[in-house]
This record gives sequence, C-alpha cells and structure tokens, in this order.
Amino acid sequence: MIEHLDGAVIPTGFDVPVEPLRRAAHYTGEPGCIAEARAFAAGFLEQLRTEWCADVDRRTEGDLLLVVSELVTNADRHSKGPYILELEGTHASVAVVVYDSSVALPRRFPKDPQRIGRHGLEIVHALAAEIAVERVPVGKRVRVVVGLRISAEAERGDDALTAD
Repeated sequence: MIEHLDGAVIPTGFDVPVEPLRRAAHYTGEPGCIAEARAFAAGFLEQLRTEWCADVDRRTEGDLLLVVSELVTNADRHSKGPYILELEGTHASVAVVVYDSSVALPRRFPKDPQRIGRHGLEIVHALAAEIAVERVPVGKRVRVVVGLRISAEAERGDDALTAD
C-alpha cells in the first residue's frame, strides 16, 4: 500500500499481501476419523483466533464444527477411499473443503420433518454463506464458506468495553 502525502509517495511497509490461514488433513475412513476432523477444525479455529485475531464466537464455532461433521460424515459414508479436509480462513470467513473419491454429487432433499436421516445437506445450506460442488479427477470436491459473525463487543470496539 502506498500513501500520498503532499504529492510524495511513501512506502508503508504493508505492501505484502496477507495469505489466509490454510490447513489440511487426510483421513482414511477408519473409526474415529469424524471426531478427529472436528478436533482438527477446533484447533484451526483457535489458531485463526490467535494469528488472524478472528472473533469467532461459540455459536459460530459450533456451526462450523457441525458443517465439518456433516461434510466429513458424507465423505466417510459415500466414498470408497480416503478423503481430505481443507480449511482456509481469515477474520471474516472460513472455507471448509472436502475431497472424496465418490463421483456421486450430494443431493439436497426437500424439507420433510417426517424423514429420518438425510438432513445433512439441508443443515449445511442453513449455515453456509456459499456452497459449491464439483467433480474432480479423483471424485468430487465440496466447498462450503461459513461467515464469521462479529460479536457485539467487537462491533462496538475497545472503547465500548472500557466505558463506564
């Protein structure tokens, strides 16, 4: 970024683009993988709080872990091989990406409170800001973006927290 002061061009030292935080994990489909994926995502969120100063409230954290659970459970249940979980985040959002070996694209069923099961994608759609599904050479890729809510304290700023 360059600032202009009375026509002078001054480098600010912030000219390097900041990359999102990215982490990936590989799962075999063995028992316990879904819990491991949730723990991996929880650790990612803690790192996002620390490195990006992301204000991830507990509700958003729960929503994100639920999205991870649903996507990894679907990959575990419907693919015949390992799957990969990728997380990418900034202060504003987290992208959850799951690659698996199944070429069958996920189906979102119409709302039906009488139906037992098959509500996973319905839940993901309710929590996501964006959803994209595409076939890739080894199967499919499901990408879900979850926006991070800004807590009332963060929105008011530090002054509001110290005001009497």
